[in-house]
Amino acid sequence: MPAFTFASGTRQPLARAWLAFAIGIAFLLTALILIRSVASPAFTAAFCAGALAAAAFILLRESRNAAVPEAPAPFADLKLVRSVMDGASSAMALSGPDGALLCANEAYCELTGGLHPPDDDDAGLADPETVRAAGDLARLEGAFSFRATDRNGRSAIGHVQRAGQGGSFLLWSFTLAGGTDLAIEAERMLTGEAGSRMGDAGLMAALVDDQGIVIAANRAFAGRATGQSDGIATGAPLIDLLLATENGQFFYAVEGASGPPLRIVQMPVGEGDGHLTLFLILEDGTAGLSGLMQDDRGNVNALLDMLPLGLALVNVDGRFVYLNKAFRKAAGLSNDARPIYPGDLVVDEDKGSVSDLVRRFARGPSMSSDMAVRLKSSPDEPVALTVAGARGLGDATVLLSLKDNSEEDRLKRQVAQATKMQAVGQLAGGVAHDFNNILTAILGHCDLMLMRHTPGDSDYDDIQQIRSNSNRAAGLTRQLLAFSRQQTLRPQVLQLPDVVAEVSNLLKRLLGETVTLQTKHGRNLGAVRADPGQLEQVIVNLAVNARDAMPQGGSLTIQTFGVSAGDVRRMGHDVLPIGDYTALRVTDTGTGIPPAVMSKIFEPFFTTKEIGKGTGLGLSTVYGIVKQSGGYIFADSEMGRGTTISIYLPVDRSGPSRPNRSKVKESGELWGSGTILLVEDEAMVRAVAERALTRHGYTVLSAENGEAALEILAAAERVDLMISDVVMPTMDGPTTVREARKTHPDLPILFISGYAEEQLRKSIDLENVAFLAKPFSVQKLAEAARDALRHK
Repeated sequence: MPAFTFASGTRQPLARAWLAFAIGIAFLLTALILIRSVASPAFTAAFCAGALAAAAFILLRESRNAAVPEAPAPFADLKLVRSVMDGASSAMALSGPDGALLCANEAYCELTGGLHPPDDDDAGLADPETVRAAGDLARLEGAFSFRATDRNGRSAIGHVQRAGQGGSFLLWSFTLAGGTDLAIEAERMLTGEAGSRMGDAGLMAALVDDQGIVIAANRAFAGRATGQSDGIATGAPLIDLLLATENGQFFYAVEGASGPPLRIVQMPVGEGDGHLTLFLILEDGTAGLSGLMQDDRGNVNALLDMLPLGLALVNVDGRFVYLNKAFRKAAGLSNDARPIYPGDLVVDEDKGSVSDLVRRFARGPSMSSDMAVRLKSSPDEPVALTVAGARGLGDATVLLSLKDNSEEDRLKRQVAQATKMQAVGQLAGGVAHDFNNILTAILGHCDLMLMRHTPGDSDYDDIQQIRSNSNRAAGLTRQLLAFSRQQTLRPQVLQLPDVVAEVSNLLKRLLGETVTLQTKHGRNLGAVRADPGQLEQVIVNLAVNARDAMPQGGSLTIQTFGVSAGDVRRMGHDVLPIGDYTALRVTDTGTGIPPAVMSKIFEPFFTTKEIGKGTGLGLSTVYGIVKQSGGYIFADSEMGRGTTISIYLPVDRSGPSRPNRSKVKESGELWGSGTILLVEDEAMVRAVAERALTRHGYTVLSAENGEAALEILAAAERVDLMISDVVMPTMDGPTTVREARKTHPDLPILFISGYAEEQLRKSIDLENVAFLAKPFSVQKLAEAARDALRHK
């Protein structure tokens, strides 16, 4: 607190008393001299009366002059005051005895939006009554600090003190508290229970901004720094609260050098502009922080464990003195682990570097440095270890800081997994597309050969075996397309319980007698939009995996339930968007999935089954179908307890849909007539399709690319149907069709492709277009050609 100076007016009553006493003594002496020297009593009485009247007149005049107060001396040069204010980093203003604003710097004008007095409503600084009360307390006590907010809602520290001769002026200063969550949280911690516990342990703490202003402090610091038990230290520069001697010792300014010396530990808690610094202050007579831990271990340990930053103290010998909970968690240590040296936490290759750095900072100047190390608990993920020299902590000379990166690492793994799955999906889709061309040629040639052979021929069984194996390969490509979300889906608006009921009988046969199937359905479930056939495949794949995980038997539970947007919000899931869902949960009582392979279960060709007992495409197919249907899938497993797969499908609000009647099969003769223009860049597929269509009575014109097809179309007399591949070099199928429709607007089109129909239809804005997925048989091709011509 600033020192008080008394005005000269406070000494005037005492001076008047001495003057009256002196006049009285002089009067008595004069009267005695006159009586003895002059024999006339009348002359003596007259002289005394005149002297008394003169003395009374002098005293009355002095009393009147004292009753008139001195006018406050104004500041001689406000321009000089303004220039000093402009050099300050905080917002400053000077107000007169009547509260009017005399001058202010630009920071104050920016803070208040103009030249407004601090207690003006237009200034927007906290409550005007609070500001006026702060000014009154400053006039009474000399200075006062208070919390305020500017017109933008930012938190600030206000400080007001008397100024000028006579103390009739007020000097205001406002410092933004940073407005950061860190400052608010630190202030809450230091001024709350944690700060009180620190004070009880003898630890005084203050949080200081980058300008050196105290923005938060515990009660122990405020009381010692201000000299008052209920003092307020916020808003004051820290350097003004401390006193440094020539020999480097620190004392509180209010206590002076006669007070106990202090040990100060400086701990940065932020980086960049606006960073904060935490100052921990101990009396030099204590045994340091390590001694406090021995004397009051419960309080100090609880305090340090509250900090979110992993901190550890190391002595001059490189041994650990203390580790808080956050440091143990970040280092992967259990509660009962007792490491001796920091090198015990890292891999062998990093031990030497850590030991050298700790030894250098323990004996050198107070500096800090960061280094990347690999912990034994997670040797594949480097972490940042901060090493800082510490002084004033008793036995501890080095402060180690280690951040818990587990959540960040988890998010990194999720992003890497999603990126890998996307890349593998694109690869799988491309492989499946090319493989479908090969399978189309194989299946087509098998069908053509079977037209020339009848059951009983020597080659008939071999051809059937080739065809069967080709169909199995076609099934694998469909699974790859499902995983890459490129398969053909027929979405409908449906209810999940209906799908489960349809597949329940099949599941009972698949599970066998040792596995018990239970189904549970919730009420008022919202409809979802998905392909019922693909959802059945999802349930079957999950059930087969669950059966294989229960070789000794067990229970399989299939449950459907609704999940509202409020439920999703309470779940606080990072991946699942807020919305209404209908969920499908499949739970088994099997052996569980090891944690080491949980992140790989949806990858294609990954399986834990024996060779020959699984392709590794079951869960990847499930993953692809769910994602292509707009849903989300999560797995949870515990070894020895079982596995739960949860699928969330968004509720569809569009209403019931009707099945696509154009895709319904039509029975009848496959033979036909007419001219078909076949456009296919793969020669083997083009040859099979040409032979198949010719055998069914059509005239076929073949083209290996779009440009050749347009030339043939221009030269031909009549073309009844164009069959075209979608993906071709130079000119793709849709572009070829658009050019052909310019001269033949009613020409029906049949697209053939190994990609998904839905994916292609989003990019093909053409009417009267049919689609046939590869691989296809001769019969499928003939049926598609017949249907396209009938709907001409």
